[in-house]
Amino acid sequence: MDYRKFLGQVESVVLPYFGGAHVDLPSRRLRVLTPSAPGWYRFEVRGRTATAREPAGSEGLDGLPRVRGHLWGTRLVHEGAVAEPVRLLPEDTPPRFAPLLARRWHDGGLVFETSKFESEAESTARLRLERRETLTEVKGVPASLRAAFGYALLETRARALDIRFAPAKVRGVVQGVAEQGAAVAEARLRTLVFERSIHVMRARRLDSREERARPAREREEEASRVERALSRAGARLLDSRRLSGGQLEVTFEFMGERFQSLVEADTLRVVDAGLCLAGADALVTLDSLPAVIREAIEEGVLVITRHV
Repeated sequence: MDYRKFLGQVESVVLPYFGGAHVDLPSRRLRVLTPSAPGWYRFEVRGRTATAREPAGSEGLDGLPRVRGHLWGTRLVHEGAVAEPVRLLPEDTPPRFAPLLARRWHDGGLVFETSKFESEAESTARLRLERRETLTEVKGVPASLRAAFGYALLETRARALDIRFAPAKVRGVVQGVAEQGAAVAEARLRTLVFERSIHVMRARRLDSREERARPAREREEEASRVERALSRAGARLLDSRRLSGGQLEVTFEFMGERFQSLVEADTLRVVDAGLCLAGADALVTLDSLPAVIREAIEEGVLVITRHV
């Protein structure tokens, strides 16, 4: 077989582009030659590369898993109070708490499909949030809307207190916040600050150990190894850069959250996970870190110490 003929074939396909260096087909990932603004495009595909030729309407969503929920910021709050980024929202952003339908794309993330008709519950939730009231006495509120309301109330208090939080860290309390109000939100936020400070103190003691020198590697080779390790674990590399002492700073996305970790460039062993691992960072490698994060999220004990 003359493989040169295969490599020379050109295919036209409509795909969503979310930014970055790649787009995803059902069976493979393609490298984008000329990055554009996020959106739907008709791509010219040749081998494992794709070139955006013109904007296009959405295609290929039928048959992909549906995810229904309510909008909070740029996240879709759905089953289990999970607040997951939804990509390619329309230019006319739907109102807060709007019911949406999204599809789970081949890379595991959500892409917007359509807005759904609102009921009285959404407008009631917006009004109650404006008045700093709770949903305690409101009947017929879907669980995803109740959770989105809790996230929004937490966000309001976090802004007032100048405290950063990741949705995964407060998922277990958002229903309670929606029912009990700002006092519960503030208590949880202050607990996060305390947990974070404890971890930082422990990390400083551990950082007194001597750094080990590592041989230098080419940047492209390092990025490729990091991307493969994260991809195998279901995470997506966003950025990486070399630091002194033979370390890499790796920024990645997993389960709708952004994380930043320090790893040994040579072995990808974790130096600082960017979250509280009770001093066990060195027992984890980059490809096993997402599984640790998943367990922490599911058990409601995630504490992020490096915010990005």
